[in-house]
Amino acid sequence: MMTAARSADSGPGELDRYPCAEAPADERAPLRSWGGSNSELGRASRRSTASRGRGLHGQLVQQLGQMIVSGDLGADRPLVPEEIGQRFEVSRTVVRESLRVLEAKGLVSARPNVGTRVRPVSDWNLLDPDIIEWRAFGPQRDDQRRELAQLRWTIEPLAARLAAGHGREDIQQRLGEMIEIMGHAMGHGDGITFSRADAEFHSLLIQAAGNRMLEHLSGIVSAALHVSGGPVAGCDRPTEVSLGHHARIVEALASGDSAASEAAMRQLLVGHLDGEPVVPAPREH
Repeated sequence: MMTAARSADSGPGELDRYPCAEAPADERAPLRSWGGSNSELGRASRRSTASRGRGLHGQLVQQLGQMIVSGDLGADRPLVPEEIGQRFEVSRTVVRESLRVLEAKGLVSARPNVGTRVRPVSDWNLLDPDIIEWRAFGPQRDDQRRELAQLRWTIEPLAARLAAGHGREDIQQRLGEMIEIMGHAMGHGDGITFSRADAEFHSLLIQAAGNRMLEHLSGIVSAALHVSGGPVAGCDRPTEVSLGHHARIVEALASGDSAASEAAMRQLLVGHLDGEPVVPAPREH
């Protein structure tokens, strides 16, 4: 899942909570690629960017999910669990549990005498953070980026307006800490730490809105920050301008100025909506 808002009990300036090093590789060997020079599955597997540290189950979900979303798997025939297990050299249990995860996301359905088949896009849970990522690195990447930007334009200014009326001092303090971390990271050219602190900033802001339905959408915003790219979303190129917009949001929250908070958020998002689509490396889990 996406970065969740961390506890307000954590001390300020804890830069070690945002390590820049990649997560250690899983001790178990990665899944085999789907072999065969003429196999669609083989081509998709070689494009796959399954993350380290997921475990066999997570890796298989990642690979199959990417292949389904890209249209390289399941378009013309059912998914055969035995074939998947043999090709990826994993157990029936791993295949079965992976397909259940994909079924819960609306990507596949399993029926007696029919088998496991890929479902139409209209049935997919397009708000699922994993599907957002898979679409962002597939053929629909431009559409996904545009749709995410439009959704953020609706969600986040509203969240900023509502948050100004709640006076959550604990969250406001954490937001200030995130700005401090982003500034420190920017000064050291550390885009990864900047990005992670930025993702937490936006999750915290939605939490501060006091609207539980909006809070459930925080994963969408975090997914957008990780896959959309650009100086504002994903913070691939952090700048003093974007940092200043973050600071103005916190200042407006502290003063209880809902209109100023909403306006500052819209200014922050303008660069994202107008920027060039830059797709960074897939996020680590």
